[in-house]
Amino acid sequence: MKSRSILCLGALILALGVGLGAFGAHALRAMVDASALATWHTAVLYQLLHGLGLLLIAALGSQLNTAWQSRSAILMLAGVLIFSGSLYSLVLSGVKWLGAITPIGGVAMILAWLFLAIAAWRGKDT
Repeated sequence: MKSRSILCLGALILALGVGLGAFGAHALRAMVDASALATWHTAVLYQLLHGLGLLLIAALGSQLNTAWQSRSAILMLAGVLIFSGSLYSLVLSGVKWLGAITPIGGVAMILAWLFLAIAAWRGKDT
């Protein structure tokens, strides 16, 4: 993945996170209980943090090993989609088994940060 693509994805994830946070704070609050709202808040928080993570990956692109940079970005994006996406779906649908998918996204996020460390350690491709 090119740094420009990673930057665009990060910005879009952040914009969507702000919108979903506002939705949760205003519209959703009247529709779900406090526990579901806390779950929504967790999904938004992790989405925003990992959107910033994508911006970081893009910003550091000139110093990173390209292959590991791409792997990190892909895993971070997958982590947001699976972790936050499953929590959003759980809250909106009430389907409890969706919570079983959430840890897969969490593992993807952890691996993304580890892959970023490898990308930094290995440095720019020669």
